[in-house]
Amino acid sequence: MDWILICKALILGVVEGLTEFLPVSSTGHLIVAGSLLNFNNAHEKTFDVVIQLGAILAVCWEFRRKIGSVVAGLPTQPVARRFTMNVIIATIPAVVLGLLLERTIKAALFSPVPVALALVTGGVIILWVEGRQRDRRAAPRVLSIDDLSPLDALKVGLAQCLALIPGMSRSGSTIIGGMLFGLERRVATEFSFFLAIPIIFGATLYEMVKSWHTLATDALGIFAVGLVAAFVSAFACVRWLLRYIAAHDFTVFAWYRIGFGLLILLVGYSDELSWAD
Repeated sequence: MDWILICKALILGVVEGLTEFLPVSSTGHLIVAGSLLNFNNAHEKTFDVVIQLGAILAVCWEFRRKIGSVVAGLPTQPVARRFTMNVIIATIPAVVLGLLLERTIKAALFSPVPVALALVTGGVIILWVEGRQRDRRAAPRVLSIDDLSPLDALKVGLAQCLALIPGMSRSGSTIIGGMLFGLERRVATEFSFFLAIPIIFGATLYEMVKSWHTLATDALGIFAVGLVAAFVSAFACVRWLLRYIAAHDFTVFAWYRIGFGLLILLVGYSDELSWAD
């Protein structure tokens, strides 16, 4: 067993879990961390998708009561059917664009410098939206996740398409987009969690089917370590975030994105430091 590879998988799993549901881009952090750790084996892209499954399982566990009530209420409760339809509506745009642009995005944008530019751009957008939120005229109109209309869901789904750009952040795009379209902060955050379920489960299944013939038995241990690390760290992060947004905005994450993005650019263009090939 390669203990160095196990440690790298553990680190990347923790990075995934801590960043998947914060508006800071888990994909961007995984690209950067993978480059710094020289984690570039044949299963790297599949590994990144599989550990996302660990993170989303943490969300399923945290919101198991809500998910259970929605599933149980589908035959008889209009609220459960509307919630399910909103999740489906919001998921479709990113799925369609993702399938159409997958090869182009992976070829052109899966590297540290494009990620850095996306991080900085996303940080500026967060600062702008939070500035609007402090304006009383921009008070939220949707105060419960069950009050979302299909049009609200579609708008958030279109915002989620920005997350196809590595570094923009899926959670950041949906949360900040939701706030921009009138969702209260906690509502936007919770809806972002639920939108992650079909997107990440679907992406994991798609990647596993596509890459099944390339997987080897010795890679399963690496995947398991990363998945468990992502589950534990994501569970802690989701609980912390729900408490945090009760009294704080996302400005600190905006400045973190900007600072981290500038640091990546500095490293990328420094003669003293270089990214792994």
